[in-house]
Amino acid sequence: MGSRVLLTTTHLPFNPIADKSQKFPQSYTPCSSPRFQILCSLSGTIGNDASVTGGAYDYSKATTSLTQKLLSSPKQVTLVRHGLSSWNDESRVQGSSNLSILTETGIIQAERCKKALSDIHFDQCFSSPISRAKSTAEILWEGREEPLIFLDSLKEAHLFYLEGMKNEDAKRIYQKEYTMWRQDPSNFNVNGVYPVRQLWDTAKIAWKEILSTPGESFLVVTHKSILRALICTALGLSPERFRAVDVNNGGITVFKLNVEGEPMLQSLNMTAHMYIDYNYVY
Repeated sequence: MGSRVLLTTTHLPFNPIADKSQKFPQSYTPCSSPRFQILCSLSGTIGNDASVTGGAYDYSKATTSLTQKLLSSPKQVTLVRHGLSSWNDESRVQGSSNLSILTETGIIQAERCKKALSDIHFDQCFSSPISRAKSTAEILWEGREEPLIFLDSLKEAHLFYLEGMKNEDAKRIYQKEYTMWRQDPSNFNVNGVYPVRQLWDTAKIAWKEILSTPGESFLVVTHKSILRALICTALGLSPERFRAVDVNNGGITVFKLNVEGEPMLQSLNMTAHMYIDYNYVY
């Protein structure tokens, strides 16, 4: 069997306006070749014996089923966070508000995601109906025959009166609530409503809606908090681990699922395509 290499990437600050040489810290040197392919493999080997996954690549009984029933075939799900939004740029609390829109930088990021995924076949694309995710999905899915599918279960967490506030103002005016949201998010609540705990419930619903759709390869475009919930529920992590995972604007995460609906994380928050013209192959 031919050798395969599993590559990971480091997140670097993205500034499409700055001079190209300034996109990289001094310790990084842009490669002279402008285009790369990244090959991700679950079952490849290095040399004759060393399994990339330590022999556990079939992951039978390794995780809990997300569907509680057999699927028609194995599935592959690619998760993408929307591009930079106006409220991201202004350091405002976003939540489920529809007022935050994709910025010029966010559009560039979405276009980079589209290019990076151009060699991957997708049967369907699911998106949050909230503007910043919807606009990103429309860029990614442009030119496809199949219509976008918008799921309410992919909406961002509702953060009540914090939404739209600059983080510094929210911290000053609602110190107790904001501190809870930042430091102990699973216990953050408003009048007995726990947004992060609710996300875990909606993430489970989203997984079932996506995986029950005919096809084998799906693209999902949504928001950071619900992405954290999707990733954590797939890995069996509780709401208390909400901030154990981070996803950058335009970050790409990939899961493989066997016919039992058991997920395996193949890659998390890939961002190399934000800096060099990468094409992912997995």
